Amino acid sequence: MVKLTRRRKILFGIGAALLLLMIGSSIVQKQRAKVIPVQIGKVARQDLTSTVTASGEVRPRLYVNITSQNFGKIVAIEVTEGQAVKTGDVLLRMEAVQPTAGVAGQRALVRSAAAAVAAAEANQRTGAAELARAQADFDRAKLDWERAEQLFGKGLIAQSEHDIRKSSYESARAGVDVAEARVRQGDAELDRSNSLLLEAQAGLSRSEDDLQKTIYSSPIDGVVTSLPVHVGEQMVPGIQNSPGSYLMTVADLSTVTAEVRVDESDVINVKPGQPAEVSIDAYPDSTFHGTVTEIGTTALLRSTGQSTSQITTGSQEAKDFKVVITLEKPPTSVRPGLSSTAKITTATRNKALSIPIQALTIRRQSDIDAAEKAGRKGKEKDEGGKETASKGGAAAQTTAAQPQDSVALASTMSDAPPPAAATAGSRGSKKEIQGVFVFQGGRARFHPVKTGITGVTDIEITDGLQEGDEIVTGSYKVLRELKHLTRVRKAKAEENRPS
Repeated sequence: MVKLTRRRKILFGIGAALLLLMIGSSIVQKQRAKVIPVQIGKVARQDLTSTVTASGEVRPRLYVNITSQNFGKIVAIEVTEGQAVKTGDVLLRMEAVQPTAGVAGQRALVRSAAAAVAAAEANQRTGAAELARAQADFDRAKLDWERAEQLFGKGLIAQSEHDIRKSSYESARAGVDVAEARVRQGDAELDRSNSLLLEAQAGLSRSEDDLQKTIYSSPIDGVVTSLPVHVGEQMVPGIQNSPGSYLMTVADLSTVTAEVRVDESDVINVKPGQPAEVSIDAYPDSTFHGTVTEIGTTALLRSTGQSTSQITTGSQEAKDFKVVITLEKPPTSVRPGLSSTAKITTATRNKALSIPIQALTIRRQSDIDAAEKAGRKGKEKDEGGKETASKGGAAAQTTAAQPQDSVALASTMSDAPPPAAATAGSRGSKKEIQGVFVFQGGRARFHPVKTGITGVTDIEITDGLQEGDEIVTGSYKVLRELKHLTRVRKAKAEENRPS
């Protein structure tokens, strides 16, 4: 009977030990389940390059779109598309019957006006000669009249002689007045003839200009890059805001550019003189180097390319800005309009303190404060649990550790903050802070940081971290929901799969 009782005790002890083992294993698994596996990386130094990528098309630096300047029909095209031309070379001829007739008529008017001027000048010279003769006759008649006055006063001549000389004097004076009037008339006629001559010459210049506009010459040295018209087509000039009929384009391909559109959020980092790498779709295996030479100041609507200065209403549509990149050594076979993509280097940093971009996140100040309060309360409970465990043994210690884990889990894994902390945090500041989660003491601690330039996969840290600090870099889902002071551990290889 005694042996049986001892056997029961042994079996009971073994069962109790197994039960305790199972309970302990369950507690360890639960505690392990509460710890979030995360991907950890270290803050390191590396060379960073910040770039802006934009797409557009190849364009010559200098090109001229030639449009019709007059009504008429094309009678001759002197060039072909792709042909090289020099300044002044004839490109195209239009019908010139009426302009030619107009020039001939105006030239006849000019000749007629010139003859009228010559006749007026001759009349002016005749009037001047007559005035001189009349003045001489007047001077002579005046002397005769003065002598007759003296002689008549002395009674040496008869009254009739006195009257004759007086009449001759007055007639000569009237002759001078007539001659002066004729001179003034001749001057006026000459002025009128000169005005008519100027008018005729102006008309001739206008007619010659109309005739000249029927012959289109190249304004620059370049290549005919577009020639959409044919002989016999009728052209019209521009009217008000409507441009004239498009004839052709002459482009100087010695300087080629890539005109790209940069997003409004990136254009503030683009400056003239920055280097760029340009890839052209037609040359898939080549990369061309260039320099930013022009930055547009007017926004362009992304859907239509229309300038915002041309619309009268506001638009919330995404906008771009034109950026021109001059290529250093463009291929000789390049053609305007080819699609291109430019990668502009806006900044570089050597040995910059950097982290992966995905590690950077944003949290509210109120959420951080709430987690801090929850952490302090958990610490107090943890200390109380340790005192109870020291009095009550290992089982009591295990039981006292659970509230701490429950508080930490509730404050980190749930979207809703703990009741007391949530009430305080919801009333607190809603200010958002940029930072990263640093791995310290088995927890993810949120550290505010200041950033610099952004590379392809990494971003520069200017303040808030030190080289060698361990930070949480993933996964994306974990970073999106991770909270300050959450219990975390380094994820195993099988847990590092993308989520």
